[in-house]
Amino acid sequence: MIVLSGAELVLPGRILPAATLVIDGDRIAEIRPGSASAPALPGIGFPGHYILPGFIDVHVHGVDGVDSLSEGDPVAWLAAHLPRYGVTGFCPATVACAPAALDRTLNQVRHARKAPKPRRARVLPAHVESNFISREYRGAQPAGCLRSPARALEEWTSGQGGVDKEPDAAHFNGAEILRVIERSAPDVAYVTLAPELHGALNLVDWLVTRGLRVGLGHSAATYDQGMAAIAAGAKHATHLFNRMPALSQREPGLAGAVLQSDEVVCEIICDGVHVHPALVRTAVAAKHPARSVAITDGTALAGLPPDSRSSLGGQRIRVQGGAAVLDDGTVAGSVATMDHVLRTLVGPVGLSLVDAATMCATTPALELGLVGRGVLAVGAIADLVVLDERFHVVQTYIGGELAYARG
Repeated sequence: MIVLSGAELVLPGRILPAATLVIDGDRIAEIRPGSASAPALPGIGFPGHYILPGFIDVHVHGVDGVDSLSEGDPVAWLAAHLPRYGVTGFCPATVACAPAALDRTLNQVRHARKAPKPRRARVLPAHVESNFISREYRGAQPAGCLRSPARALEEWTSGQGGVDKEPDAAHFNGAEILRVIERSAPDVAYVTLAPELHGALNLVDWLVTRGLRVGLGHSAATYDQGMAAIAAGAKHATHLFNRMPALSQREPGLAGAVLQSDEVVCEIICDGVHVHPALVRTAVAAKHPARSVAITDGTALAGLPPDSRSSLGGQRIRVQGGAAVLDDGTVAGSVATMDHVLRTLVGPVGLSLVDAATMCATTPALELGLVGRGVLAVGAIADLVVLDERFHVVQTYIGGELAYARG
């Protein structure tokens, strides 16, 4: 049994000050006002601290120098290193890549989910930023890996292609990507695509019928094209505002479609760089924290010193202007971790700690169907993070086990 006492507990809809939380096994056994009077037990004594549900990052490419498409077993590396930043569950994200590279990463996701290791962040189904996105709005996605949704479906129907090419093979058809996704469907949470592409709405249907969530992003879609994709079954927006046309009074575009659609849950990169804090606040006001997910879109540069260099899907990246960029200056993702995201939400964005915890933990857990996670409640899984008065991570618990302790 572990007793955490004296901290402010961030519960659904409210904060319980100077309270006690008791962990028994992998569950939260008790939550009560006031500090514990029992003799010292593991973890007791956190006056002036905060306890929140563990962060769930549904869109993270890398951390501490390793990318999800790196050699070796990068998914296991991420799981081992993310608890340092308060993360108790994450969706490994990939960029557009060759079929064998995607297959390798999804195999790692499958293995990590079937045989989870103690004191590591839970590996959740992957976020595939797919090959079916706009060239104009691809950002750091490799242009040579982009494919047509219509042609991919035609090739898939006719049985063309395989998945046995080398990871760096440049010559593959879209059907090979679809076969990898179909085969690994239980281990894929999101597939991001551009709805304006020829055949994209049919691809939305193809994905939804296989139980996958479709993310709209890296797209030049108009408002009407965005609404058509939502009607077809897309219920997720990938990093709202980034890599899509700017919202304007006469052309609301994809961002406008997402903001006015209650059925769509939107990701927002909350690093203070990718989206201005005022616009984050405006988006959350329109969507509500229950339909907004705070993400890092973190790259392998996250957690490293500012002068570090690393890679994203095999492309070199460095830090510039507080973000990760390619050698040509193209923004390639963030260098943020989830504890930084939380600090951005309660600092420059100006949200309450309750709303920030909702976006960092509760909403992603609900969207992914993670029963008993993403909240502090009696009977819930004891995935939680202890923060100091400046919202820096002190301890992270996963399934009731101490996964990280500062110092």
